[in-house]
Amino acid sequence: MKIWTSEHTFDHPWETVTTAAMQKYPNPMNPNVVGVDVLDRHVDPNGKLHSHRLLSTEWGMPSIVRSLIGACRTKTYVEEHSVVDPMKKVMELRSTNISFTNLVSVDERLIYKPHPQEPGKTTLTQEATICVKGVSVSSYLEGLMENTISSNAKKVCIAIWITGTQ
Repeated sequence: MKIWTSEHTFDHPWETVTTAAMQKYPNPMNPNVVGVDVLDRHVDPNGKLHSHRLLSTEWGMPSIVRSLIGACRTKTYVEEHSVVDPMKKVMELRSTNISFTNLVSVDERLIYKPHPQEPGKTTLTQEATICVKGVSVSSYLEGLMENTISSNAKKVCIAIWITGTQ
């Protein structure tokens, strides 16, 4: 199992960053996300916005990985739940893969909050837990996935910045 963490500060207010974060896909910085479907969205009695989305992703897996996991398809699905609390100015997003769960699990948590010392900025804290199951090279594959998550996190930060400045 690998645990990856990251923190990033955006030079934009929380409202701008969270609006952009909800609209970050599709984007040219991360073309692997090919579809986003909203399964449910509602505002609870406390004014919090709850969203349940399904992300369709297309990953170009190396042939060695496809042969190890016995898969010819590369389309995968991710379930995403988010809660936006406009009163406390906190947006929490949790996602988990729902494809290939017998082989790998990736659980990710993102929290967007106003920067504690600089009100015009926003802090994003990310954590991902990666667990590859049932293969002797699981540690190697977990490392590859950790690197991919790290690389994509940087792309997402750029995409949110682009979306938030338009």
